[in-house]
Amino acid sequence: MLRDTIEQVLLKVQKPAQYIGGELGSIVKDRDGVDLRFAFCFPDTYDVGMSHLGMKILYGLLNERPDIWCERVFAPWVDMEEQMRENHIPLYALESLDPVADFDIVGFTLQYELSFTNILNMLDLAGIPVLAAQRGDSLAPLIVAGGPCACNPEPLADFIDLFLLGEGEELNLELCDLYLACKKEGVGKGEFLRRAAQIEGVYVPSLYQVQYKEDGTVERVTPREGAPATVRKRIVREMSSAYFPANFVVPFTDIVHDRAMVEVLRGCIRGCRFCQAGFIYRPLREKDPGVIDAQAKALCKNTGYDEVSLTSLSTSDLTTLEGLLDEMLTWTEDEKVSLSLPSLRVDNFSKELVDRITSVRKSGLTFAPEAGTQRLRDAINKNVTQGEIDRTCALAFENGYTGVKLYFMIGLPTETMEDVEGIVETAQGVVDLYYKTKEHAKGKGVQVSVSTACFVPKPFTPFQFEPQDTMEQLAQKQERMRAVLRSKKIKLSCHDTQVSFIEGVFARGDRRLGKAILRAWESGCTFDGWSERFSYERWMAAFAGAGLDPAFYANRRRSYDEVLPWDHLDYGVSKAFLVRENQLAHQSVATPHCRQHCSGCGANKLLGGPCFGNDANNTPVV
Repeated sequence: MLRDTIEQVLLKVQKPAQYIGGELGSIVKDRDGVDLRFAFCFPDTYDVGMSHLGMKILYGLLNERPDIWCERVFAPWVDMEEQMRENHIPLYALESLDPVADFDIVGFTLQYELSFTNILNMLDLAGIPVLAAQRGDSLAPLIVAGGPCACNPEPLADFIDLFLLGEGEELNLELCDLYLACKKEGVGKGEFLRRAAQIEGVYVPSLYQVQYKEDGTVERVTPREGAPATVRKRIVREMSSAYFPANFVVPFTDIVHDRAMVEVLRGCIRGCRFCQAGFIYRPLREKDPGVIDAQAKALCKNTGYDEVSLTSLSTSDLTTLEGLLDEMLTWTEDEKVSLSLPSLRVDNFSKELVDRITSVRKSGLTFAPEAGTQRLRDAINKNVTQGEIDRTCALAFENGYTGVKLYFMIGLPTETMEDVEGIVETAQGVVDLYYKTKEHAKGKGVQVSVSTACFVPKPFTPFQFEPQDTMEQLAQKQERMRAVLRSKKIKLSCHDTQVSFIEGVFARGDRRLGKAILRAWESGCTFDGWSERFSYERWMAAFAGAGLDPAFYANRRRSYDEVLPWDHLDYGVSKAFLVRENQLAHQSVATPHCRQHCSGCGANKLLGGPCFGNDANNTPVV
């Protein structure tokens, strides 16, 4: 049995508990009693993947169906992969320990571009040909993918049979129903894909022909065999009635985010011009506070977690937040359950909010000014002022906090060295504010942690047209920050410019990049998001071998009328709106958030009406 072979190698690897399954809350079914087996694959390690809320939702959703068995699959770390290849252990699912190649549907979630080579490696470990064209017409296994990076699926077009665009709760079930019907009829993969392409939200890359101009840009994308010219993403319109699990799989080993998590809203009203999630998850939909409270209570009861995180892109924008926290405190305080709000904004942080989230235990505070000057914050539409930053930090210090984490980006469009220096000046201002605050914790120093990411332009944002700073430019800006930093009370960390460059290449790439992904994987690239595994040299060799210039994808400005590789996909936000927002950015002009005024992004068409009911301000601007 495969289990016996797996157990023999577990003592030779780190964290063996992540490879054997059997955790509390995992779902085991009779393989002979189900009609469809779904392998949900996270192309990173167990402790990263098990922290992902979307996987927990879809795992529970699919397993609600008695005729479907969904199991979890994670990328084995290097030591386990070595043992698997030496001992002929194929990639397997944790619940049954059955080989992934035996499943009907093998689904990957695309959370970040630097996981792409892991997808190829997992397919190869499973004994499945990595190229879709080499897998024949057999219906199984069907290789599908979804998640945020599916908004530009073109770099992976050679490897994935179909992509699921947008939110998966309804779409996954419709795909499974079609699969079951085709399985019963005995039709092949080709016919299945032609039928699947008619489902809203399903993109079949093999049914689209891409032609390029002499300058390397896309000339046109032509659908074939009845595929739609434009594929629109799917959304769940009503969050309060949408499926949410009452139980999570509780891991045996530590994971990155080991707590109960409840999604409180989906989408974002803010319109930060750099933020892909803020646009591709539009429109905003809130969950009813009674539903949130009940879901949190059920999770804590069923899992034993003593911390519950209220998650979203901007939890403090939940209109019912204070009332919700009051309701939750009626049971969380008695049961010693702490509340965590991981996405707070400085412009709506209040004393009342501090009191509620520190009632059981005090956790760290993290804020994201993103830019060091007001001009640049206006350009990126962050809509946060220096006064609000000062007020928020003073409030935190008055309530006993001695440390604050601040997130910034360098390389933002229109950025100058003055803006870069402003990052350190902002952090120094927070340090000074601590000692000016009379109520700060006595006898304790302050620690301000500053994290600076390298800006990467992403599809479906107003900055999708912008060039990414070169690695040399980014390195100069990082060095400038270090040069002007004087205080030991400020801890500065900077992201790797080479990693950000590769991310930038694939964020806005086309399907020609598939050759580079294949070459990079064949040369040993896996876990590219991990610093100890990343190899810039191997990636550059892969680009050269594929005859591609990575700077063409990362460091080139796009004209507004260029056909972008993802223009045939519709995520609800119009290109005309993104162009207008890009133009405003170059004027350092901010746009009001959605509740103040509708700027006509187009996302309300996904709801069939205004995003906020009868709100007079929610009239689209044409």
